[in-house]
Amino acid sequence: MTDEPRFGASLGSRVIGLLLAAERALSPNYVGMVVAALFFIWSVSPSLLPRTWIFQGLVSGVSAVIGYGVGCVLEWAYRTWLRQRLPQGWREARIFHLAQSTRDLIKALTLVAVVVVPGLVLARSARWQRDIEVVMGMKPTTTSGYLRTELLGFATVALVIGVFRVLRWMVRRISNALNLDLRVPRRYALPGAVALVTVFCVLLFQGVLVKAFFSVANSAFSLRNGHTSPHAAQPLLPERSGSPESLAPWKTLGSEGRWFVANAPTAERITAVTGAPAREPIRVYAGLESAPTPEQVADLVVQELDRTRAWERRVLVVVTTTGTGWVDSTTAGAIEYMYGGDSAIAATQYSYLPSVLSFLSDKQKATEAGRLLVHSVHARWAQLPPESRPKLLVYGESLGSQGSEGAFTGLDDIRTLVDGVLWVGPPNSNRIWSSLEQRRDPGTPEILPIYADGLIVRFAGVAENLNRPAGQWLSPRIVYLQHASDPIVWWSPDLLFERPDWLAEPRGTDVSKSMRWWPIVTFWQVSADLANAQGVPSGHGHRYGTLVLDGWVAVAQPEGWTNELADRIRQALDDDIDWEYAHK
Repeated sequence: MTDEPRFGASLGSRVIGLLLAAERALSPNYVGMVVAALFFIWSVSPSLLPRTWIFQGLVSGVSAVIGYGVGCVLEWAYRTWLRQRLPQGWREARIFHLAQSTRDLIKALTLVAVVVVPGLVLARSARWQRDIEVVMGMKPTTTSGYLRTELLGFATVALVIGVFRVLRWMVRRISNALNLDLRVPRRYALPGAVALVTVFCVLLFQGVLVKAFFSVANSAFSLRNGHTSPHAAQPLLPERSGSPESLAPWKTLGSEGRWFVANAPTAERITAVTGAPAREPIRVYAGLESAPTPEQVADLVVQELDRTRAWERRVLVVVTTTGTGWVDSTTAGAIEYMYGGDSAIAATQYSYLPSVLSFLSDKQKATEAGRLLVHSVHARWAQLPPESRPKLLVYGESLGSQGSEGAFTGLDDIRTLVDGVLWVGPPNSNRIWSSLEQRRDPGTPEILPIYADGLIVRFAGVAENLNRPAGQWLSPRIVYLQHASDPIVWWSPDLLFERPDWLAEPRGTDVSKSMRWWPIVTFWQVSADLANAQGVPSGHGHRYGTLVLDGWVAVAQPEGWTNELADRIRQALDDDIDWEYAHK
């Protein structure tokens, strides 16, 4: 009986000894660790989209690093400023003068707590993840697999803190050199060292690393731009850019442009779907290499529209693409099936970079490309007799919607220049979209606002929303499609320190009721969601699927439209989507 307590005490002492040995090696700040654990716990609460343990580990690690920094600042402020202002009796209180053995025990318990408590919360987080995955029709994650998040989070924290300590070592070495070798007074040497290291890091990051990153990325993606899918053969039909008769050579269209012009539904396919005679749809496209300047690229598109006699079609759609020149095949196909191929679609490429990198490096390119193309096409279109010219529509998705918005000063300008607009998944920084959201009718939620009683513009996450409100909807019509769970729509730097309306108001049906806003942490969570915006089933995140068909019907419904025809086209679009995912 007497051996058991001794053995237990010995084992406890060994554990405490190991923890304290690790503590001496790492020399952590305990207030920082506690706040870091709190930030970690906040970060594993639900976000907009399901997250793999890898994504969760990275975002939780960054959140914990931020929390550690906040804790260190709080501890420093207390030690150097607040404690000196405490009453004498408080400063001499016993809690500030604990025995060393008691301090060691508290340190050990703290180390255990910052490991165990986040792990327990992670088990609950795995259940939250499963709830979101079930709502979105995805395979549920396992609790055991999700617990790897904590290990990756700890590794991220260790890496960042290690980098910080290297920088701190640099500051001390430079400060000592200034003081001892150059005789700079200590009160100037330390600030001078901090300034030198800061300038070095800023110049390295902005002047070297960022430029090098985007230069390498641009070169890498320009090589990809030269790739041609085996399922993107040069078109022979004159209605396509890149054909032998085209003014835009096939090899200059870029990878996405070649796919776009090569994979339009044929007249035969449209007839089989709609049951009515169809025409060959026109797809006009110019790549970055099709002309020397952006202005000449836009002019080349107009020349292609002249060549293909696009002005004689019933509808003409001007598309502002995403960074690489991508055009959503479902959106293009929807308008072509709707109008029996009696349509023309015009688009250009303005970057080699994917949409996210284009947004970070030079989103002005998207705005300029959208403005040039819309205004160039409109100038030629406006020369035609009003009774014989096609219906002029505008479309953009994601960064493309931001570029497309750049062609207009506001709603009045839109209604003056074009016959309808469909914008899908607009980024939160879109100028017109943001102003409409801010001035929405009182009582309507941010995720599904009503503006001016829906008289001109409407917002929808599902088809039924397009009939909301039930009152009059004037032409030309403007539609924004936006999912409540789309991080591209709801990401904003304001998330750092301000709770958004979409988390204060009733949630969307596919957004977890357990999601809460936490300062700084929620920003990083939604930022991580951006990388997985397309990694969810259609109808969630940034996957809009055949909802674009309902958007086009709301904007420009053709004569003779029926629900039965809509169902046939929707099935054809789903089949086309499956084929594209399998072959692109």
